[in-house]
Amino acid sequence: MTNLSLNLSESAAMYPDHPAIRLDDDVLRYTDLDDAAARMVTLLREYGVQPGDRVGLMLPNVPEFAIVFFGVLRAGGVAVPMNPLLKRREVEYYLADSGARVLFGWHEVAAEAEAGAKAADAQLLPIAPQEFRALVGEREPAELVSRDGDDTAVILYTSGTTGRPKGAELTHAGLNTNQAVTARTLTKVGPDDVVMGCLPLFHVFGLTCGLNSAIANGATLTLIPRFSPAKALEVIQRDKVTVFEGVPTMYAAMLGVPNRDEYDVSTLRTCVSGGAALPVEVLRGFEQAFGCIILEGYGLSETSPVASFNHPDAVRKPGSIGTPIEGVRMRVVDENRTPVQPGEIGEIQIGGHNVMKSYWNKPDETAATIDADGWLSTGDMARQDEDGYFFIVDRKKDLLIRGGYNVYPREVEEVLYEHPAVAEAAVVGIPHASLGEEIGAAIALKDGTSATPEELRDFVKGRIAAYKYPRAVWIVDELPKGPTGKIQRRDVVVPEGVLR
Repeated sequence: MTNLSLNLSESAAMYPDHPAIRLDDDVLRYTDLDDAAARMVTLLREYGVQPGDRVGLMLPNVPEFAIVFFGVLRAGGVAVPMNPLLKRREVEYYLADSGARVLFGWHEVAAEAEAGAKAADAQLLPIAPQEFRALVGEREPAELVSRDGDDTAVILYTSGTTGRPKGAELTHAGLNTNQAVTARTLTKVGPDDVVMGCLPLFHVFGLTCGLNSAIANGATLTLIPRFSPAKALEVIQRDKVTVFEGVPTMYAAMLGVPNRDEYDVSTLRTCVSGGAALPVEVLRGFEQAFGCIILEGYGLSETSPVASFNHPDAVRKPGSIGTPIEGVRMRVVDENRTPVQPGEIGEIQIGGHNVMKSYWNKPDETAATIDADGWLSTGDMARQDEDGYFFIVDRKKDLLIRGGYNVYPREVEEVLYEHPAVAEAAVVGIPHASLGEEIGAAIALKDGTSATPEELRDFVKGRIAAYKYPRAVWIVDELPKGPTGKIQRRDVVVPEGVLR
């Protein structure tokens, strides 16, 4: 018998009274969560959900996410996690594309959820905590539906940087193996651990490394519905958090809390970073301030997500995404998909248990992404050193070409982060008549600091090749971010007249 939700039942049998999910004063014990998931199966049957059917989850980081998620899996269904900030037309697209006939939507976003569901001919079940738990509690518990390891458990929609989002089909076996390897070899999560759940559970990083990993190993997942650096420090202190998982902007934000020294974060054992490249200066600053080593890793929605990491028992190289995790292989290839020599830049390809089954209902896109030998092309440019460590250079599509020279935004951003006044930086291309593209940089400054665009430009100019430094620099209050807090270069607005 295979089903990702078996992890919950097994943990409930071993640790029935142990807290599984916490949101401030709201605590769900393992036995409560398992019982609610079993009763969810009956509710889903009432709405016509059968094994293999897709079910939408449009929920923030609340305990109800876990109830619905494991309930859908237990019923043999396929979970389709969705950002609760989606608007009507986006909701319609996700539901129509996946074929989901039922959507569980958080009560605070019910208007957009209902409009999207109606347009997609799907049913909305709005969820408010007390009413929902009462509704579930009135149902009889139902048996778990067995699935094959290769059956789809989750359809996760990619961010859509190259068109409309595509649904990555992640399997029961792939997701379970990925969380198990991550927990055993990286975070070493066990029943005595408290894992910080500030990464969105509708995103693959938070789903696998947060929810699935914690539940499978009897740990407590303590949730923050909307990330705030001060709230994160408060929860670390209050709940004695041992494992923190975040994206670079979260580490930078916590580092910038003025009274950070007042919080007791001594219980932190392991911090992991993913989702985007972690600037070396942020890594060093955080480790110095909080006395906890950050392990940086790498993965994609299409890889469940973890592919590589700086392993805790191996040499750690700041700026590197480490080496492949157990059961995963990685290589760097040229445009002909031929492996390149160490030190040369090429595209990362990944193979192994973590690779998605396919893009939902998109055979052509699947074939273009995964070759006959099982290698998935990531679109990420990197180099591999003599020791086998990988270093991300940039997204293939983020590459800027200025006057025939390749410029990788991340390289320029790394230099900007070395300036003491820079909190966040995004380097983008600006159309240029003769050069093709000129280099621009949008900068958010740290509170209480000041710097002029000219000062920042000259700072970079003195540290990298002349064709790489940004001719246009402008100051912003904040940079556009995606659902996990990852800076979205594509959404940066270039002010008119910034190039003179």
